[in-house]
Amino acid sequence: MKIILISDDRELLSAAEDAYKLTDELATFSNWQQALDQSAGAELIIVDLISTLEEPHVIEGYEKFGLTKMAHPTAKDVPVVLIAPPADYDLDYMVGWPNFLHGMVRRPVTMKIFRRISTWV
Repeated sequence: MKIILISDDRELLSAAEDAYKLTDELATFSNWQQALDQSAGAELIIVDLISTLEEPHVIEGYEKFGLTKMAHPTAKDVPVVLIAPPADYDLDYMVGWPNFLHGMVRRPVTMKIFRRISTWV
């Protein structure tokens, strides 16, 4: 299975690499536009909400990611799992679109949780 992870969090990247190294193809990106452009053949996109923000605590960057993903020719049909920010991370507000997310997980995201996520598709 080809899995795309969008994050610049070293702990998340390490846990995902450990989870998928033997069984799946993992492509990691810190830039979500590059990830969407490389989504051909992907079966799952996992996105770290914090990594989509252009300005800390301002949801606008995540909105841009979501709107772009929904209109993208190859990424639009790939299921998305969101990694939520830490419980104590304040956002100006939260947005959502019907049927956009396939799932959401809270931090910390361990190797075991990444393995479980891959069974959702």
